[in-house]
Amino acid sequence: MTTRRTFLCNSLGVLGALSLSAQVPFTSEPRKVRVGIVGGRFGATFQFHEHPDCIVEAVSDLRADRRAALQKTYRCAKAYPSLEELIKDPKVEAVFLATPAPEHVRHTLLCLAAGKHVLSAVPAAMTLEECAQLVGAVKQSGLTYMMGETSCWQQLTISARKFYQEGAFGRLFHVESEYHHPGLESLYFENGQRTWRHGLPPMHYPTHCTAHLLGITGERLVEVSCHGWGDDDPILKDNAYKNPFWNETALFRTNRGNSMRVAVWWRGAQKGGERARYYGDRMSFYQADPAGLGGPVIIRAKATAEKDSGGFSRSAQVVERYAAPAWWKTDLLPEPLRHDSGHEGSHCFITHEFVDCLVKGRKPLVDVYAAVAFTAPGMIAHQSALQGGATLKVPSFD
Repeated sequence: MTTRRTFLCNSLGVLGALSLSAQVPFTSEPRKVRVGIVGGRFGATFQFHEHPDCIVEAVSDLRADRRAALQKTYRCAKAYPSLEELIKDPKVEAVFLATPAPEHVRHTLLCLAAGKHVLSAVPAAMTLEECAQLVGAVKQSGLTYMMGETSCWQQLTISARKFYQEGAFGRLFHVESEYHHPGLESLYFENGQRTWRHGLPPMHYPTHCTAHLLGITGERLVEVSCHGWGDDDPILKDNAYKNPFWNETALFRTNRGNSMRVAVWWRGAQKGGERARYYGDRMSFYQADPAGLGGPVIIRAKATAEKDSGGFSRSAQVVERYAAPAWWKTDLLPEPLRHDSGHEGSHCFITHEFVDCLVKGRKPLVDVYAAVAFTAPGMIAHQSALQGGATLKVPSFD
C-alpha cells in the first residue's frame, strides 16, 4: 500500500523542477493584486474586476470566443491563447485556474514554477499521487495556493461556521451533506467529443460536501465505508475511469471521533444543489428543512420531556425557523462586492478571500492542506465502493 512518505518521495522529481521565484513582498500599504484569469466558462463568473484591491491584468482560454468573453466580462485588453503564454507575463502575479479538473495540478505546478500565486477551481487533484505533488510543490514554492470551494462560502455555510465559532452547537458530533446533480450526463459530451466528466466517479468530486464540515471545524476525515449505485445505461459504460456508479454514499469517521455522511449523486429524482445538516448536543441546524416548513431550521435541545405519537417519552426539542442573513450584504465583503453571485452568493466571497490573502499576506481558509483534505477522502471512498463498502483508511497530507 502506498504511504504518505512514498507519495512525497515520488513527488520530489516534480518539485525539483519548480523554480523558487521570489514572492511579491507584502507591505502594510494598500496595493493592487494583478491577476490572470484562465478558463472562459466558469472563470467568467467571478468579480475580480470589481474588487478595489485587484486588477485583471490578462485572460486566457484555448478558444478565441471564450477569450473574447473573458475580455468583455473583466474589461481586460490583454488576452493570451494559452496558460503557458499568460504566465510569461511579468505583470501577472496570481492566476485563477478555472480549467478542466484533470489539468488542475499540472497547471498549478506551471504557475508555481513561474512564481505565480494560484487560485484553483475544485477538485484540487484527481489522484493521491497528485495530492502529494501539489502539497510538496506549494510548500517548496513559498507561494499562496487556495482552492475555490463554493460550499465554504455559501450563505448558510457562513451561518454554520459562525454557530460553530460561537459554540452554539455544543459538541458537533455528526454532519450530513448532499451534492445532488441529476442530469450531469448532459455535460459528458461537447461537440461530439467526450469531456473529462464522462463517467467521473461521484466521489472524485466530493468537495462540495466535505467542505460543509472541514471548512467549519478544520478536522480531518480518516476512515470511510462507501457504497455506489449504477445501472446498465450505455452512457455509463466504457468510461476512462472504469466507474460503474451514478451515485455514491459514504460514511466517514473524523480524527476527533465524529462522523460525516456524504452523498454525491448524479442520477435520480432528487432536488439538485448542495445541502447540509449539522447535529450537536445542544443545537442542530438543517440547511434544508425536512418537515417542509419552507426554509432552514434550528433545533434546540430542552431539559423537559414529551410523549411521541405512540405514547413513548422523549426529550422535547424546540424547532425554530432560521431567517438566513444575506452575508454578502455585510462588511464581510468590500462594498463593490456586496451583491449576490454564483453558487448561492459564494463567488464574491471567493474573489475577496483570494485577493485579501495576497494583500495581507495571510493564509486562506482553504489552503493547500485543506484542499487535499477536502479532496483525497473521496478517492478512498470510491475505492471502498468498488470493494463493496470495505472500511478503508484515508491518508493524511498535513
